Amino acid sequence: MQTSAWLRTLLVSALAYSTAASAATSVIQLDFSGVGNRAEIKTFYSGGSDSQENTGVNYGISFSDSALGLSDIDPDANFAGEPSPHNIMFFLSGSAYLNMSEGFTQGFSFYYSTIDFTGQVDIYDGLNATGTRLGSLTLDALGEGPVPDRPYSNWKIAALSFSGTAKSVNFSGTVNEVGFDNITLGSLDPSIPAVPEASSAAQLLLGLGVVALLRRRYGKTISTRA
Repeated sequence: MQTSAWLRTLLVSALAYSTAASAATSVIQLDFSGVGNRAEIKTFYSGGSDSQENTGVNYGISFSDSALGLSDIDPDANFAGEPSPHNIMFFLSGSAYLNMSEGFTQGFSFYYSTIDFTGQVDIYDGLNATGTRLGSLTLDALGEGPVPDRPYSNWKIAALSFSGTAKSVNFSGTVNEVGFDNITLGSLDPSIPAVPEASSAAQLLLGLGVVALLRRRYGKTISTRA
């Protein structure tokens, strides 16, 4: 096979892989790493930034203004032992909700910590907690955790399997009483890190193919050493 034809075949394969993987159910996990302390999360996960101009991975997910990041280095923070150091999500007033216009399916899960408060998280098939409610998660009171001066140090998994395509999550039943971490879309297990994005996997495939092409053409090994 000629070099140009071989490269075209590689490109087509990478594109096909990316398209197929994108169509499959993907898992997205939000651990709030990089969100500013007490910053409004806003469009940190949708190509924008939080209220302190920090940016994250673009998952097409945005949060209402009331959803905040909180760091355990904050002297007034009263949580510890979070599953993914060092930030969590919480909110102080109103309703906090997550929007994903492309939607997610099959499962939703997260870790949460609360002391004596019981709450509820609802999933909807419309944006901004509208449309049909696809399911609800009830949050149990967990009591004070074991870390001195950090009572929010007990963490528990909440998970829900549902039918349909969810486009928003409403956390309004948990105002100023619950901390959240490892919010996971498309999976019932927030303890498992999310898989690489389809586009990243396709880029890796293409990159390996280019390396192989260069070796084949020039008979040399590419090295990162100076």
